[in-house]
Amino acid sequence: MAKSSSVSYLRNFIFGVEDSLVSTVGLLSGIAVANVPKETIFLTGVILVFVEAFSMAAGSFLSESSADSYLKHTDNSSYHNLLSGTIMFFSYFVSGFIPLSSYLLWPVAIALKISILSSLIALFILGLIGARISGIPLLKNAWRMAIIGGIAIGVGSLGGWILSALASYK
Repeated sequence: MAKSSSVSYLRNFIFGVEDSLVSTVGLLSGIAVANVPKETIFLTGVILVFVEAFSMAAGSFLSESSADSYLKHTDNSSYHNLLSGTIMFFSYFVSGFIPLSSYLLWPVAIALKISILSSLIALFILGLIGARISGIPLLKNAWRMAIIGGIAIGVGSLGGWILSALASYK
């Protein structure tokens, strides 16, 4: 396997997992603070995960195809592009259920906290996996992933809380 293909697969895996965790937690947090029933929160989360996994896969396939077209001056999509999109789909899809699953098991107030915590732990583990594959310092990369992803989760959650608060004042 060419090194550029391996890099692309790793990039799609990392991007898919990170984006899924952050996006799903942000959406779920925003909905959860609006006092919506947990069944609605879960249904909304499942729809988000399905739609976004497919959208991210399509985006990965199209961007990889465009990059190949640029480099090779040909308009042929390759197996590599399809595999990159497939990796994106499954990494996004599977990871989305990490923050979502807590809403099946606990009341909303507890599920919200567990959803955020489990996503932060998953981001830390993702950083460890990425570092291990890349041969770079494990803990430095794991903390970087958790901190940057955590900030993104915080921004998404804060946005949801603000918008929910504004909506409740009308």
